[in-house]
Amino acid sequence: MILAAVALLVAASSCSDKATVNGSLAGAPDSKVVFKRLSGGSFNVLDTVKTDASGAYSYKMKIAQGQPEFVYVFHDDTRVASLILQSGENVKVVSDLTGKYTVEGSVESEKLKTVEDDFSAFMKDFTAAVNAEDGPAASRKYVEYYRSRIKYIMDNCKSLSSIPVLYQKINDNFPVFGQSTDAVHFRSVHDSLALVYPESKYVISLGKEVDRRFNALAIEQKISTASEAGYPDLEMSAVDGKKVKISDLDSKLVMVYFWQASDAANKMFNQDVLIPLYKTYHPKGLEIYAISLDTDKGVWASAVKSQELPWINVCDGLGAASPSVYLYNLSKGFPVAYIIENGTMDPNVYTSSDELKKAIASKLK
Repeated sequence: MILAAVALLVAASSCSDKATVNGSLAGAPDSKVVFKRLSGGSFNVLDTVKTDASGAYSYKMKIAQGQPEFVYVFHDDTRVASLILQSGENVKVVSDLTGKYTVEGSVESEKLKTVEDDFSAFMKDFTAAVNAEDGPAASRKYVEYYRSRIKYIMDNCKSLSSIPVLYQKINDNFPVFGQSTDAVHFRSVHDSLALVYPESKYVISLGKEVDRRFNALAIEQKISTASEAGYPDLEMSAVDGKKVKISDLDSKLVMVYFWQASDAANKMFNQDVLIPLYKTYHPKGLEIYAISLDTDKGVWASAVKSQELPWINVCDGLGAASPSVYLYNLSKGFPVAYIIENGTMDPNVYTSSDELKKAIASKLK
């Protein structure tokens, strides 16, 4: 008896890390269904399962605790079920060849189905209004749906079904959550889900999207105020960790200088061009705001100290993803310099030492 009990416990524990899907597909006897997992925005095939003479099939999938999976069932090119599977679940799916289905045994999967059904209903009404060339009705439908989705993610902020809501698109150029301020909604969902599923790859990916959206929002805000300042203002951390803002610099001439400490040629430029230039013109009103586009702050800080660079040196560690790259529309190699004179930016972009020397000499005679 004891051995039998132990055997049962072992068997139970071995199944606890799996989710089981028992399905039936009407009109598809002795056919095939394909299970696919959502990964990085695309579907990866997990397995192909054959239906029996009645269209029934069964599939088991190993799922780590606390890391639910988005899994989709296809027959040919038709999606016949959308699921969010968790370890230990026993899910029942009933589908037909048109893509209509019901699901039981998985609360998250039931919510996902509701999300998809709501979107389909919205798209039907929205498309009808567009086809009827009824702009006000189409606009009203969108606003109503957008508000309903905000309510959904607020009510279900700890459900993974909120993630696909955030990424819904009316078309490739019209995401439902397409406003820059929607970054707030992305963060709200991410922060709530991170408390429940901290190791989920979907939540981790959402966190990266949150960072991207907030960077874009910051860029938009900076650009909107650039015309007032006469140039895109920046506030970044120096070697000592203190933040320095361009607009706080009290100098007649400010050179905004982009470089990479990991590039030997850039370090030579510092030594051969900038240090002599700074020594000559700093007493006359020149300041250099040097932005390192390195991802390794250690390499940058080491270069600044070893070269004894006397000007303001800053770095955000984001490299090519730094908002400064977009704000200053960098499209060429480094080093690159811009000149701000008495609060107004020179429209020229300086990439050669001769042009830079001439410009500074003419402005600081």
